[in-house]
Amino acid sequence: MKKLLHCPVGRLRIIALLEGVSFLLLLGIAMPLKYGWGYDHAVRWTGWVHGLLFVLFCVALALAMHAAKWPIWKGGIVFVAALLPFGPFVIDHRLRDKDSRD
Repeated sequence: MKKLLHCPVGRLRIIALLEGVSFLLLLGIAMPLKYGWGYDHAVRWTGWVHGLLFVLFCVALALAMHAAKWPIWKGGIVFVAALLPFGPFVIDHRLRDKDSRD
């Protein structure tokens, strides 16, 4: 874990996984609570945390792309993966490979 924090791709992996978990919590728990039981606060707080993590993800992605000298299309694939519910978990193995080579 400590090694992950010392390189831009490792930080991207950590933030991407946290963002992916927050997205699943938002879709799987908070939204059903809001629309099924009228509990608006679940989406408000979960959505706020998810939004913050998504912004951090975008910054970490830009820093990792710059540090690893990725072309735009590779960064685009990682970005699109973050928009899909299980995308960050699927793309993590590719990021792990990039992290181990850098």
